[in-house]
Amino acid sequence: MSESSNLIYGVNAVVEALRAGTRQIESITILESARPDRLKSLIELARSKSVPVHRVPRLDLDRSLGEVRHQGVVARIAAARYADAEALLDTFEAKIGTDDPPLVLGLDAIEDPRNMGSILRTAECAGVHGVFIAERRAVGLTGVVAKVAAGALEYVPVARVTNLNRLIEQLKARNIWVVGAAGEAKQSYTDWDWTLPAAIFLGSEGHGLHRLVREHCDTLVRIPVCGKLDSLNVSVAAGVLLYEARRQRTLASGRRKQS
Repeated sequence: MSESSNLIYGVNAVVEALRAGTRQIESITILESARPDRLKSLIELARSKSVPVHRVPRLDLDRSLGEVRHQGVVARIAAARYADAEALLDTFEAKIGTDDPPLVLGLDAIEDPRNMGSILRTAECAGVHGVFIAERRAVGLTGVVAKVAAGALEYVPVARVTNLNRLIEQLKARNIWVVGAAGEAKQSYTDWDWTLPAAIFLGSEGHGLHRLVREHCDTLVRIPVCGKLDSLNVSVAAGVLLYEARRQRTLASGRRKQS
């Protein structure tokens, strides 16, 4: 699906798309100069459906859309439907104590759609049970993400949350260990017991995990690097961590079958 086919233009068209609910809206962009009274009902409807609304200068909107008559309002349709966060948490809780304990991924402000798509593809291949992404200051399930994910969105449930710190507390309440990836961590990623129910949290490309997210994690792990650079690309880091978790779980499963 092309990026242009993921867009709805105009106040009435966007309002009706919100009301109908047949297509999941990723975000809505409106002009900074738009009259508040004209868009009040649209903004209230978007808020009731937890759809982020962004304000931008006219120059930015015109530059990105060209000659399209957008009336100062553009909605972006998600390339896949988001999972319900609470329902997803319940499925994880049901896996506690089974031979397939929860393996979860939390993404803190990942902005590059190609990184997001690559992470989701790796998550599917590694058997991740669900992915949570931040609602704001992060890329969503755009057409580019879907293309790079190469079909993974059909199989990996992705939920969007407004508060990652609250999500972490909800995971802990369900006896899922929350492990953050951070370059300053003292513990190597290979030293953690990934056979435990675990949620891996990865930070943005430039700044890593936000301070409060880092502080809410049960533990932090690092991936040692030997070159001149101090960190890996976030999609590569996701692959390293997820496949260490898969390696340990596969070994543990083999030992259980032999005993």
